[in-house]
Amino acid sequence: MSLIPPVAEQIAAQVRLALDEDLGSGDLTAQLIPESDMTSVQVICREEAVLCGIPWFEQVFQQLDPSIKGNWSAEDGDRVGPGRVLCQLQGNTRALLSGERSALNYLQMLSGTATLARRYADAVDGTGVRILDTRKTLPGLRLQQKYAVACGGCHNHRIGLYDAILIKENHIIAAGSVSSALQMALQMAPSGVEVEIEVEGLDELEQALAAGAVRVLLDNFELELLREAVQLSAGRARLEASGGISLENIRAIAETGINDISVGALTKDVTAIDLSMRFV
Repeated sequence: MSLIPPVAEQIAAQVRLALDEDLGSGDLTAQLIPESDMTSVQVICREEAVLCGIPWFEQVFQQLDPSIKGNWSAEDGDRVGPGRVLCQLQGNTRALLSGERSALNYLQMLSGTATLARRYADAVDGTGVRILDTRKTLPGLRLQQKYAVACGGCHNHRIGLYDAILIKENHIIAAGSVSSALQMALQMAPSGVEVEIEVEGLDELEQALAAGAVRVLLDNFELELLREAVQLSAGRARLEASGGISLENIRAIAETGINDISVGALTKDVTAIDLSMRFV
């Protein structure tokens, strides 16, 4: 499945929460600046990165002063380098100062997610394997981070518990067996809702395939076991590798012949990109 960017109403609501968190009853320090003072600022990139987060960045200043306008030299998903001036803004000095941190938080964090996603996508280039994100996102920032994953060239898995069925170990234990859990899920799944089941060995994979699985998650399979799983499936189900995935081993995993690789690190291990806002 793919994810479109959150709609304007979602972005506005998300930014409103961020500004409430930072500004509270008002920016005390900004009162040092005359209320009518105007200025220009630049946003500068300090390292190699994939840019992401422009809609949230712009919404911060729109909520503080709608007259502030930005002129961007790059778009979300673009590769940018150190010294690149990404954006120029002009407007009320107090509003620019008050929004600086919240706006940069979005841009730095989402660019960090997009940049990491790009590294994983590049690592499997040419294999035909899709790199998928997971639900291991920062609380309250799932849509933003999944948008960043897509900007970085990877793919979105299910957005939450409501748009797909993924049967995991504890579901199987509660249901009694792989086949019973899968059969119940296939019967109850609404039209168009994908059903996937997690297995921990070739015996469970055989059970899943016999029960009609069309998508299977292979949990912590070693490389040779992944190859055997691909041969056993023989194209009957889409196979996804998960667990212990890193940039160091992902190419070898992709070359086993599996279809997808899910990587929790895309969204749970966030390193912000070094960006700065400088007054001109």
